[in-house]
Amino acid sequence: MEFNIALLKGDGIGPEIVDSAVAVLEKIGTKFGHSFRFTEYKIGGDAIDATGVPLPQETVDGCLASDSVLLGAVGGPKWDTLPANIRPEKGLLGIRAAMGLYTNLRPAKIYPALADKSPLRADMVKNGFDLLIVRELTGGIYFGDRGRREGKYGPEAYDTEAYSVMEIERIARVAMSAAQKRSGKVISVDKANVLETSRLWREVVHRVAEEYEGVTVEDMLVDNTAQQLVRNPSQFDVLVTTNMFGDILSDEASQITGSIGMLPSASLGDGTRGMYEPIHGSAPKYAGTGRCNPIATILSGAMMLRYSFDLAAEADCIEAAVERALNEGCRTNDIAGPEHRVLTCTEMTQAILDRI
Repeated sequence: MEFNIALLKGDGIGPEIVDSAVAVLEKIGTKFGHSFRFTEYKIGGDAIDATGVPLPQETVDGCLASDSVLLGAVGGPKWDTLPANIRPEKGLLGIRAAMGLYTNLRPAKIYPALADKSPLRADMVKNGFDLLIVRELTGGIYFGDRGRREGKYGPEAYDTEAYSVMEIERIARVAMSAAQKRSGKVISVDKANVLETSRLWREVVHRVAEEYEGVTVEDMLVDNTAQQLVRNPSQFDVLVTTNMFGDILSDEASQITGSIGMLPSASLGDGTRGMYEPIHGSAPKYAGTGRCNPIATILSGAMMLRYSFDLAAEADCIEAAVERALNEGCRTNDIAGPEHRVLTCTEMTQAILDRI
């Protein structure tokens, strides 16, 4: 099979980690008989330096013409003084909108070899955990009406949370489909004791769940979910929630795994095309030093194979190679202990390639 992949390397460590993922995908292509064609486009600060804008039209057109997109990272202090409308992050928001990406998938997994890196007590992570947060990405309070006005106590600001039935239905279907391929258990996270949007959210999620055989849904208030994630993360499998709640909970989940450098993500729309990226930032101070961890981007490539190309065996192969490398003591700076030899980004990538 042949696939066209758009590469948005971006800023900071972005080029290094994307190159690592490309090397792994090429090895998978050789092993399984696939052809991946990679085309680079500019985004973020890199695009600003070259074209004056964070998201050139050429990049938008190239991504829309691709089968999927692999992104490194955007941003850095070099561009922090620019006006808000041309900051690097605008490129990221712009490409999500252009591609119609309304779902964000954030897996969070603790590898047994890295259990001692989790900030949670050993007894809390001894059984491991492997959860998936399904976050609605284009609605809710981040996109609602906002402004400033004269209020009861003087000048005030407001942001409006709003969700349509359609927006809830489509994100719920993503979560139910994901659960069917996992344990069949979905936790729907809301604040239905306070918010009307959450009460609608709860109604729609349960109605959609009736369409999916073998899937059960339980409701959990967001404040309790935050507590349970650090108390007993292994109880969770698939969580589905709103834009703001998902933003907060997915960052919390990333921290209990031991390193943000381990976590991939996927942003998806209605078709098979998606955008895949590590959840960490551009880390400009590490650019060119070899100290970055490529695993999150490599695992993002595995997610691309699984969710966009329906190549489950190939994705499993990458994930198994990563786990074998960790089990055999391969470590980058962020996950190393005093007993380990610290590998560079290139060396860790090679260690994973050697185990495919």
